[in-house]
Amino acid sequence: MERPVVYYVFDVLCSWCYGFSETMHQFHEDHKDSIDFRIMSGGMVLGEREGAIGDLPDAVKEGFKRVEEMSGRPFSAAFYEMLEKGEAQLSSLPGALALATLRTYQPDNAMAFAKRMQEAFYQEGLPPAQAATYGHCAEDFGMNSEDFMKLMVDKERLELVQKEFEVVKQWGITGFPTVVYQDKDKAYLLSRGYVSREQLDENLKKIQELV
Repeated sequence: MERPVVYYVFDVLCSWCYGFSETMHQFHEDHKDSIDFRIMSGGMVLGEREGAIGDLPDAVKEGFKRVEEMSGRPFSAAFYEMLEKGEAQLSSLPGALALATLRTYQPDNAMAFAKRMQEAFYQEGLPPAQAATYGHCAEDFGMNSEDFMKLMVDKERLELVQKEFEVVKQWGITGFPTVVYQDKDKAYLLSRGYVSREQLDENLKKIQELV
C-alpha cells in the first residue's frame, strides 16, 4: 500500500527553519513508521541575494530574537559574534549540496542532518558558505570530512540541487519552512512558516480526516 509523503521544504540559512528544526525532528520521529518523509532545499539565498552576513537588513537581524522567543531555540554568542563581525558569506548552495550528498548515502538521516547543519551555523557560529562546515557535520554521521566535501562538488550533485530549487519554485513555495502532505495524487499544505508542534499535529489530524 502506497504511504503518504510529507515534504519538508527548508533552507539551511532560514532562521525560522532553525527555530522549527526541533519540532520537525520530533514530528518526523513520531510519524516515520506510517509516513514517508522527504526534505528539500528551497534556495532562499542565491545569486543577487548572496553576500556578507553584515549586509543583512536590520529587520532580519532583529528577527533572530523573535525566533528565539517563539521557538525557544537560542542563537549562540558565537553566532552573534559572527553577525557582528559581518564578514561571513551567505549562500544557500553549499548547504543544499551537503544535504543532497548526505541524502544520497544516508536517506534515513536526512532530517537529522538538516538540523545538524543549522546547529553548526546558529549554535557553533561556523561559516555557512564553506564546505568545511558541512564536512564537520558529516563526521557526526560517520562520514569522512574530506571525502564528503569532494562528494559535495560533484557535477551531478549540482545539477540535482538546481533541479530541486526549480521544483520548489514551480510548487509556488517562496517562504520557509513549508511542510506539504501528499496522499496519492492530492497535496495539502500542512504548514507555511513556523508553527508549534501542537499546531502541526492538529493540522495533520484535520488533513487525514479529509483524505
